[in-house]
Amino acid sequence: MRILIADDDDVSRLTLSAMLTKRGYGIVAVANGGEAWQALQVKDAPRLAILDWMMPELDGVEVCRRVRAASELKTAYLILLTSRDSKEFLLEGLRAGANDYVTKPFDRDELEARVNVGVQVLQLHSELAVRVAELEKALGQVKQLQGLLPICSYCKKIRDDQNYWHQVEGYIGSHIDVRFSHGVCPECWKGVVQPEFQKLAIQGAQRIP
Repeated sequence: MRILIADDDDVSRLTLSAMLTKRGYGIVAVANGGEAWQALQVKDAPRLAILDWMMPELDGVEVCRRVRAASELKTAYLILLTSRDSKEFLLEGLRAGANDYVTKPFDRDELEARVNVGVQVLQLHSELAVRVAELEKALGQVKQLQGLLPICSYCKKIRDDQNYWHQVEGYIGSHIDVRFSHGVCPECWKGVVQPEFQKLAIQGAQRIP
């Protein structure tokens, strides 16, 4: 995973870059808020960003606001880096759209832990998106079964779009991820199965000398 680091302080930016590179992350580093906003809009932009609060052009809070206003960036995870530790300022950052914050001078272990939380959240977002796509596909297949189905009046097979005939369970199973368990309903038991058993019993009795 790639991480965007936006900080106009060279030492802080280089320290963060070196620390996270050692942890296996790809780094995109910029020195002001304008560059951070541009970096977040490109194709395959980093999904996690560490934004310094005070930066030239755009501060970190304004970058957060712009990200949250862009629907295509709604899943981005934003961490504000700030020396402002009062409740008033922290609430301002969170209300602007930041997911988390770290106060300067930052503790490396704390920052790494907060980055790990962000990565886990993003992974959950990705997994959820896959599940939603699978559900939408399944619902689309269900809708295919809601229309008029050509079915044989005698054997009850269903004809598909290629004019092939299928057993009901085979046709439905090919359109939805389901499996069938077979049984006998009470009407079929009384009207079909039980008479067959009786017939076989009579035939067996007749064969006995």
